Order: sequence, then structure tokens, then C-alpha cells
Amino acid sequence: MFSRIVGTGSYLPPACVSNADLIARGVDTSDEWIVTRTGIRTRYLAEPGQTSSDLAFEASRRALEMAGVSADSVDLIIVATSTPDFIFPSAACLVQARLGNRGAAAFDVQAVCCGFVYALAIAEKFILSGSHRRALVIGAEVFSRILDWNDRATCVLFGDGAGAVLLEASDAPGILSVALHADGSQHRILSVPGNICGGQVTGDPFLRMDGQAVFKFAVRALAEVGQECCKAANIGVEDIDWLIPHQANIRIIDATARKMGIPPEKVVVTVAEHGNTSAASVPLALDLAVRDGRIGRGQKVMLEGVGGGFTWGAALLEF
Repeated sequence: MFSRIVGTGSYLPPACVSNADLIARGVDTSDEWIVTRTGIRTRYLAEPGQTSSDLAFEASRRALEMAGVSADSVDLIIVATSTPDFIFPSAACLVQARLGNRGAAAFDVQAVCCGFVYALAIAEKFILSGSHRRALVIGAEVFSRILDWNDRATCVLFGDGAGAVLLEASDAPGILSVALHADGSQHRILSVPGNICGGQVTGDPFLRMDGQAVFKFAVRALAEVGQECCKAANIGVEDIDWLIPHQANIRIIDATARKMGIPPEKVVVTVAEHGNTSAASVPLALDLAVRDGRIGRGQKVMLEGVGGGFTWGAALLEF
């Protein structure tokens, strides 16, 4: 038995915010500074009251439509998010309610920007065990809620959005290999070092990042885990048709591809339009490339994520 993606979907909030828009709002930066260092030109920001589960629901609905199946046929729902609507219930349970599904297992996964790859790997194991046959795997974020808009080193990087896939049991090859890793000793280089205690915010409630440290760690980790997945599937890196890395920064994306020996024309890049949407970035890019015809059946696709924790992982698919 294999687990295979049979539908993809994505959703972006309606507000597209350019670099010029951020500057007009008072962010002390320039379009040249942002584009040169990150490659980002626009990002989408959630409207007041718009939550991660709202975005996840829309992406899920579109994935189900592509697959041509009903929500009540799904028996597993996993949402990867670092920005859930509430402490609880989970975003997955809220999505389940919106979809009209009852009885499916539903829970959230927190692995930050690598969350979607983690969630996909978990769903694959459920399906391969024989206990479940059809899973919605979603990455959804509203990172705009945890940004310090006075910190130009971080606030220009992130956007909001959601992406989803429908994974189901199949006799045909699908997910060929997965690899997941973490190194908690690196947690300080990317974190939100605050929490709620007794109804009050303690510590720092905003995202903080050591950009240089993250860059060095991310490039090495993404290149190594991609090669690990190829070795596990007994294929060469040259056999990969498409690489879809986490869309954090164009410099990280380019450096990772070079280190792996993958030419730029085989890399799906959406960071210029979307910014860094954390757990949503990989499924957003996947859905875009499927719907515009770049990714087709029988092609080999490498998905990669790296995020705070520090977490990293990859999944090699035959689409």
C-alpha cells in the first residue's frame, strides 16, 4: 500500500500588501532593502477577525473539490500551524466542524515552518498502518498576529495563508520517502519567547530571529535532508523533477538548490509574491505548481521544510 496526493488546494487572504504599502504604514525600510535581502515583493495579510482555521477551511475545500470527494469521506484531519485560533480547541477540530465532517480524527501539529512536512509524514504513517484511508493535511498561518511591526528585520518577511492536500491510500506509488529531524538546542535563534500566565502575557510575545544563524542552519539542513530522502528512495538527485523548499528567503532557496545540485528551473519559488507563510508555504507553492500545469502525474517532487525548534524535514513524492 502507498499513500498518494489526489488533490491540492490553497487560499490567500484578500489583502495583498506590497513593500511600498509597508513603508507607507511606517515600517522603516525600503523596497530595495527587502528585495535584495529576501526576494520578497508582496505578501498577503489576514483581515481583522480572519483566523488560521478560516484560511485552512478554504484551502481544504479546494483540495476536496480537486479530488472530487466529499468531506465526510475523510477520516483524518491534521493542521500544521504555529498560530492557531485558540489554545484549544485545535484548528483541526474547527476545520472539521466547518466542513461538516464528524468522526474523523483531528489534531494540530506544531513544528513551525516545517509543520506541513511533519503533518504529511504523520498522515502517511496512519494510512500505511491501515487504520485510515483518507487524510486532509493542511498548513495554515496568520503570522501577522505575532509580528513586531517596529522590527524591520522580521516584519517584512512574513505573510498569511493556507495550503492543503488530500492524501489517500493507493496501490500506485505516492510518498516514496520521508525524513524528519529536530535540534532543540537551537531554539533561541528563531522563537516567540513569551506565553500567557494567569491571563497576562509574560516574556516577549513577538517573533524574534537571528537571521544569519537561521540562514546557515537552514541551507545545511535542507540540503542534507533532501539527499537523505533521495538515498532512502534509491534515486539520484538528478531524478527530481521539482524541488519545493520552504519559502523563507530567496537566498536560502538558491543556496539550497546549488548545494543539492538542482538547477533553478526545477525549483518552485513563490516567496516573491507570498513572503514566508511558515507551515503554509510548501503546500501553497505545491498547489500553485499543480494548478498551473508545471507538476503532473508521474513526476518526482521533493518537499522540504525548516523552522523554529529547530525542526527540518523532507518528503519525496511521485505525484
